[in-house]
Amino acid sequence: MSPRNDLEVEMSTKNPLEVETAREQSYDDEDAGDAYHDTIKGYTRNDKADMSRMGKIQELRRNYRPLSALAFTVIIQGTWEVLLTATSQGLVDGGPAGLIWSYIWTFFGFSFVVASLAEMASMAPTAGGQYHWVSEFAPPKYQRPMSYFVGWMSTLSWQAGTASGPFLVGTLIQACAIVMFPDYAPTNWQGTLMVIAVTILVWVLNIWGSQVMPLIQNIMLVVHVLGFLAVIIVLWVLSPRASTKVTFTNFTNEGGWSTMGLSLMVGQISAIYACICSDAAAHMSEETKDAGKTVPRAMLGSYLLNGALGLVFLITYMYMMTDVDAATGDSNLTGYPHIWVFSQAVSPGGVIALNVIPTVLIFAGTLSFNLSTSRQTWAFARDKGLPFSSWLGTVDQKLHVPANAVSFTCIFTIALSLINIGSDTAFNAIISLNVVSLMITYVFSIGSVLYRRIYHPDLLPRCRWSLGRFGVPVNVGGFLYSLHAFFWSFWPNATPVDAQSFNWAVVMFGGVSVLCALDYGVRARKVYKGPVVLVDGWKGA
Repeated sequence: MSPRNDLEVEMSTKNPLEVETAREQSYDDEDAGDAYHDTIKGYTRNDKADMSRMGKIQELRRNYRPLSALAFTVIIQGTWEVLLTATSQGLVDGGPAGLIWSYIWTFFGFSFVVASLAEMASMAPTAGGQYHWVSEFAPPKYQRPMSYFVGWMSTLSWQAGTASGPFLVGTLIQACAIVMFPDYAPTNWQGTLMVIAVTILVWVLNIWGSQVMPLIQNIMLVVHVLGFLAVIIVLWVLSPRASTKVTFTNFTNEGGWSTMGLSLMVGQISAIYACICSDAAAHMSEETKDAGKTVPRAMLGSYLLNGALGLVFLITYMYMMTDVDAATGDSNLTGYPHIWVFSQAVSPGGVIALNVIPTVLIFAGTLSFNLSTSRQTWAFARDKGLPFSSWLGTVDQKLHVPANAVSFTCIFTIALSLINIGSDTAFNAIISLNVVSLMITYVFSIGSVLYRRIYHPDLLPRCRWSLGRFGVPVNVGGFLYSLHAFFWSFWPNATPVDAQSFNWAVVMFGGVSVLCALDYGVRARKVYKGPVVLVDGWKGA
């Protein structure tokens, strides 16, 4: 039986409309799918060929073009915004100089990771991303369990990361309130209410506003660049600053580690956090026109643009960090060291005005995060990788949006925010799963394509964005750097460690791994075959 006939069998359990759509995609005649083109517009002949090769049905609208795909990835990565709001660990372990130098080596190391992921996104432009690539490129006898594990880790990573966005927006709003009203003492339940409000707004926009989302992303790209200019100009003109020698050579070890080198390794998590999420574009592949070329270009373009802005911003920010102890001490009140830096340059009203810029952009990033997360969740459910897959893997036929996956993602975020009422330590423990889980998906996917490239290069699918003869060294670099980042993501911020300062990521990672194994043994091994079984030309293990 041919792979296309296998697809017909696979789709036989779905409704007649989906079966007919599958038949239309199997025709060689370019005119055979005219009715389908009238329903869902925007894909090219190359998109159709890619979807056909992977055995996938085009269910979503391809609303994203090169600029909006670039804007989407730039905003979700938000490098300079992350460096502004999430550098507390780097300031404690490494200080200003440690942050600058760790960012430089992290950017260099992650460039191998992003290039490797971009090539795979061109080979197999699917919303599934990492778990699909593992399923297609890993050694045959390991394809199913490895892709299932990576699918779970990718899903949980993106779900945990999505929960952090509304939390950041809520706490940034609370920081503004503290600046204006110094007697105000924020509580966890107030922060949770803001998380819920932000999440509901994201839910509405990402379901009923999906058609205009590319336009919103384009606008936010402009705000991203102009906001960057506004902040650094104000700081350079009005803020006191440290000397160049202090900025580039003042390393600190406030975490109590045995050596400065170890402190730097622990503190680099701030830089790592600022460089991740380029794979978000891959999860939007089935909504991007000419995805095999547009998506990898968006991934590399956004990484380079954000990397350059991030370096300029970080150097500026560290010049203005004239008193690290005062800044980190102030963060105990407002939650963020940058509020102290802003207050050295402008009045309380100016602090709020400057703080609004990253708040708006992080909200835009939260919109994008929810989009990418829901598409990854939907894709994994489509391949029967999750419980309740038939519900999560459904696409609204009128809106052409995976509305159930969007709703589930928002419900998951709200559920985590309720945990924050009782214990912000428990909440932070869960969202710490974001980085470690994402790193392990990079390790497995890059390792899989490296295996295929070395042992069976003739079986790699042709793509329009290729690493060519540099494939092996780039993949090796990406694989090793992903392992490096994965290892250091488990370390606590300081020593000695107590329940408050312990990095619970190791516990969460182990717990999710156990749940994954249990679900695979009880349910998934009977229904999960992996997306590779639908790939054109697949021969089986």
